[in-house]
Amino acid sequence: MEKRSRYQQNIIRNYYENRESIALQRVQELITELYLAEGKSRARHWKSLVGHLEKLGVKPARLQQLVTSDKPELAAKLVEELLAQQKKSSP
Repeated sequence: MEKRSRYQQNIIRNYYENRESIALQRVQELITELYLAEGKSRARHWKSLVGHLEKLGVKPARLQQLVTSDKPELAAKLVEELLAQQKKSSP
């Protein structure tokens, strides 16, 4: 197996350092899509949203509550909370 170049190592390191920010951005995009989606597409977006929120450490009970309510507004409020937490934890 070949060794990674210094450039490749930096890309990988930066990805893992910013993984939480990347996930939050994707969650925001999915919430926008949820507002516009209907039917099977809406269910698919909810499933994807739950997957990203799990990676961010949101508790399963809260995720279940979001999905059963089927209200993107509640998911948007959750993202606001996560963004506030991220700002507090970042230097």
